[in-house]
Amino acid sequence: MTTEPETLAPSRRLLAAELLIVLGLSLGASGLSALISFTGSLTAPTALGQQVARLNSSLAPGRPWLDLAWQLYYVLRGLMPVALVGYLLVREGSSLRAIGFDLRRRWPDLGRGAAVAAAIGGSGLLLYLGAQAFGVNLTVAPSGLPDVWWRIPVLIASAWQNAILEEVIVLGYLLRRLGQFGWGWPAIVVTSSVLRGSYHLYQGVGGLVGNMVMGAVFCLLYRRWGRVAPLVAAHALIDTVAFVGYALLAGHVSWLPTG
Repeated sequence: MTTEPETLAPSRRLLAAELLIVLGLSLGASGLSALISFTGSLTAPTALGQQVARLNSSLAPGRPWLDLAWQLYYVLRGLMPVALVGYLLVREGSSLRAIGFDLRRRWPDLGRGAAVAAAIGGSGLLLYLGAQAFGVNLTVAPSGLPDVWWRIPVLIASAWQNAILEEVIVLGYLLRRLGQFGWGWPAIVVTSSVLRGSYHLYQGVGGLVGNMVMGAVFCLLYRRWGRVAPLVAAHALIDTVAFVGYALLAGHVSWLPTG
């Protein structure tokens, strides 16, 4: 008769290495990429406010089916760090439920998310327009997809992929690990907020500051509710309105900058 070997809890050093690997495969790498991109924008001959940050661009112009395949590929690939975090939590005897990423309270979570999205979305748009007007932000073009039948579904899928990736990693998982390291709450909030702002720096100063503020608010709400799910919903709704709204309104309303 054989017995399973005893599983030891990972040391702080292993948890730190795990955290660095997860961030290096996801939003930490995005933060470094955004810094390089912003440095290039600052040193470009064109003024910052006249440059364009393009999101959800076509990946195979003129070939809609190939373009769709690439779009779906990147949506699914973007969720792999979330799958990794889920696996790591199961390995430690927990699961994604520990950070409140599940469907047990889907309607209350959606309601809370909608309320947060309404409160943050409008102020975020005003901050973006102000930063762009002062020339410290690039013009953000949230959609560059062709006008084909799958454009809106892909934009919605992209919005939810962004929301799930960011909130599971930079909110639920990061706060859990930093808490296990014994960090104090102020340091945790600052770290999470700075990380969130860093990978939006490619948009300019407005993207950095606005997302740091959003990150601090999300940390406080996560601490209060103990669930990532309503904040995933809030983020997804904000991005859906931005992506789909831009695709439908760009060029038709005067106050919306276009690339």
